[in-house]
Amino acid sequence: MTEPALGVASSLSGRRWVWRAGEDRVAFGIVQRMGVPEIVGRLLAARGIDLDSAGHFLEPTLRALLPDPSVLADMDAAAERLADAVVANETVGVFGDYDVDGACSAALMVTFLRALGCTVHHHVPDRMREGYGPNGPALASLAARGATLVVCVDCGTAAAEALSVLIGSADVIVLDHHKAEGPTPPVLATVNPNRLDDSSGLHTLCAAAVAFMAAVATVRVLRRRGVFAQRPEPDLIGLLDLVALATVCDVMPLIGINRALVRQGLKVMGRRARPGIAALLEVAQVKTSPSAMSCGFGIGPRINAAGRIDAADLGLRLLLTEDPVEAAALAARLDGVNRQRQEVEASMLEAALQAAERQAEAGRAALVVSGAAWHPGVVGIVAGRIKERFNRPACVAGIAAGVAKGSGRSVTGIDLGAAIIAARQAGLLTTGGGHSMAAGFSLPEEQLEMFGAFLNERLAAAATLPSAADLTVEAAVAVPGASTELAQHLERLAPFGPGNEEPTLVLQHARVVRADRVGREATVIRTFVEGEGGGPRLKAMLFRARDGALADMLLGRSATPLHLAGHLRSEEWNGSVSPCFVLSDAAVA
Repeated sequence: MTEPALGVASSLSGRRWVWRAGEDRVAFGIVQRMGVPEIVGRLLAARGIDLDSAGHFLEPTLRALLPDPSVLADMDAAAERLADAVVANETVGVFGDYDVDGACSAALMVTFLRALGCTVHHHVPDRMREGYGPNGPALASLAARGATLVVCVDCGTAAAEALSVLIGSADVIVLDHHKAEGPTPPVLATVNPNRLDDSSGLHTLCAAAVAFMAAVATVRVLRRRGVFAQRPEPDLIGLLDLVALATVCDVMPLIGINRALVRQGLKVMGRRARPGIAALLEVAQVKTSPSAMSCGFGIGPRINAAGRIDAADLGLRLLLTEDPVEAAALAARLDGVNRQRQEVEASMLEAALQAAERQAEAGRAALVVSGAAWHPGVVGIVAGRIKERFNRPACVAGIAAGVAKGSGRSVTGIDLGAAIIAARQAGLLTTGGGHSMAAGFSLPEEQLEMFGAFLNERLAAAATLPSAADLTVEAAVAVPGASTELAQHLERLAPFGPGNEEPTLVLQHARVVRADRVGREATVIRTFVEGEGGGPRLKAMLFRARDGALADMLLGRSATPLHLAGHLRSEEWNGSVSPCFVLSDAAVA
């Protein structure tokens, strides 16, 4: 085992700190070629970025990174059929999903096809009444409204039986990214980088990105057919705000093409040209340029909340509206629904954590907890909280009428989606599927114990994980060195997310000179720190500040010097820009 960073084997939150290592030779080469500060060169090298890729990483462009859509299996067939629908002015049905990726990919496809003259109807299934994915009655309804082509987005790969209802009445195209278990459904085209026979290597795309690739491929076909000789081409770049939002909220790795899609999409989002997203940014109080954090913590939860506990299509309707007044009303409703979701979550969380703690203490590799009447729309969020607290895969289910419906979240390196699929194939689940980090399932209540035992055996490797995940730190600086200039250099590495985590720095030998709880629920600790020898003070913030050793040390304002781990950011207030340190952890120096 490697030596802990700065000797921190157990921090105030019980975590071991480890260095993210990179090759010095590569780091110095990047510094010389790109003209960036040494710390940026080291951070890039630690991320596996070499001299040849550093330029594309710092300035990712679609021109350089967007692959040929044809590398995706069935893409050419899908593009030709979509082009046929445009030329013939067909009516198209779009079947989506109730999460952010589902809403964004549906909005993208509806917007794209309407811009090309098609009549488009859409449907988002109700989580409680219809469940996830295509269902016969809804598909038949789209055909009854005149759809001769149905496009399933963010779903459909595992829906062969449901899709069979359209045989003889409408062609079907599936644009999805969920794990496939076997052969694709017998439809016209299934474009999914995670189907078993796809060799594109694009398995990290979300559904909205797959839909965007389909739009690019369709425009290419229409251009070849001469369709744009008499009409303008659709604005594909204007769709990237949807792709960026979906990529971030579906927790896709922000590397390669995803990095370019999100970087360019955030620029489009910053124009606030889509009334629905502009309204969501307003209710989320995002005053500056949108970021991945704005998407993940501001916009995304509000869209997701509708699918969890309200009308499933609210998010899609908001993303499609062109009326700013309607957008403002829908955004306000979603904001209220999100607050309601938070209350429902809070009512479940404590009991779920207590049950999970008993299992963790018993050495379970996977934590499976359930409760009567726990809302199935919120169990995924609670599973995420349990996963964060115990560093174990977690599944949470609500029980009603003898049926348990739930969601699971996993930790890096433990493929929960494959385990859920295996459990279903073993006859333990009624429904189940997902991807490595998240999954959904349902089963008879009496089989919950067997399901838990199955996951415990299948995911046994998780039992060897520490109770708290290691914290990877990347550089150490003195408090006076944590400047606005350094923060702005670090921002060149954005957007941050899985695969490109925001750099975690350590402020060495910092002293807390002031600290207090702030915010409506007093869940934020605001503190000011200085270096050992005094000097300029730096504001630091600890969010979701639970009671415990870390909070006590900060609020106690002890003279004990601390190593503070977190993220250095620049913030603007009243026209002035200053540094702010967002705390992740601390240890006695």
